[in-house]
Amino acid sequence: MTTEREKTLRIIDCICRVFVGSVFLFSSFVKGVDPMGTAYKIEEYMIAWSVGGLSFEWAQPLAPIMSVALVTVEFLIGIMLITNSLRVLNAWLLLLVMSFFLVTTLIDAITNKVTDCGCFGDFVKLTNWQTFWKNVVLMVPTVVIFCCRNIKKKHRTYERDILIVLFAIAAMVGFAIYNINNEPVLDFRAWKVGNKMIPENNAEIVSYVTYKNKKTGEKQEFLSKKLNEYLKDSTWVQEWEWVDSRVVDPTVIAADGFSMSYIDGEDHAKEIIGSASPVMIATSYDLNGISEKGVESLQRVKDIVEQHEVNFLLLTASLPEEVEDFLDKNNLSSLEYYFADNTAIKTMLRSNPGYILLKDAEVKGKWHYRNYNRIRNVDFEQLDN
Repeated sequence: MTTEREKTLRIIDCICRVFVGSVFLFSSFVKGVDPMGTAYKIEEYMIAWSVGGLSFEWAQPLAPIMSVALVTVEFLIGIMLITNSLRVLNAWLLLLVMSFFLVTTLIDAITNKVTDCGCFGDFVKLTNWQTFWKNVVLMVPTVVIFCCRNIKKKHRTYERDILIVLFAIAAMVGFAIYNINNEPVLDFRAWKVGNKMIPENNAEIVSYVTYKNKKTGEKQEFLSKKLNEYLKDSTWVQEWEWVDSRVVDPTVIAADGFSMSYIDGEDHAKEIIGSASPVMIATSYDLNGISEKGVESLQRVKDIVEQHEVNFLLLTASLPEEVEDFLDKNNLSSLEYYFADNTAIKTMLRSNPGYILLKDAEVKGKWHYRNYNRIRNVDFEQLDN
């Protein structure tokens, strides 16, 4: 190989490594900051996918471990690409991982069994086909990196490479475990602290209709209340046909499909979340899965907030009889409870149980049950003014 050609290949290889490495680092970070969200996504795949009569639901308890492993491998590949460490090993690892992603996302795009792959966590949402084509694009530089894997490094430093690999593994495993044992250090979800869950305005509900021109196929959206002006025109009526309609409700809670149903079936979400007085909600997507420390945190938080005369509620996805049994068994029988969808609760808080403080529909605080003592530092009197 001539020196000029080798120089050109090194430049191309470097560009590809930096590009793919950056994508892998970004992807691993936004998933590593919320490994439980990634674990829930893995559980979705386990439920949705099967091979013949073989189901993977039995492996759901392993989802958190698989989540940490996935983000660690992605982070490791990204670091190794950027630092040009262990070139041959990393080229093979990258090719295998990208081939797996490519096949998986193609099947997912065709079957649509899981609507969002979660490749960029909650930070960026992509459709299944967008995810597949993203992987197609990434596969091009991946092949280039693989083909250039045998280009020798100018300075062979295996000790340096091993240290980088060990550091990358330790850093991401530690980061992911921290975010499992606490609420994510960065929150990309709707229930982020400071977010307003119900907009403060008196805007009216607005409805729109979409019509299509029969000749050109052009589509136009109109305010429903202004549609009558067009309907008076007989020529317009003959040329256009109704396609769709939508309603914009400015008072809808800023979390898709969220509700807080009482045992009578009535939805009390707006009145509870929009309460002018502070409300502390304990969330649990599975009461049977709460540990002893979790139960202790519920009892302690109940005492803390009731001392400040703050309303304390339980929001759960468990069955009514399970709720009653759990509350009676743990001296929490006076706790008022509501029901919500399992996924909606996991979106609010990752811990089981978790705590969220709201006032005037604004999220004032969120706590993992391991950090319940921090609730003692909340100035409830100032919050109530």
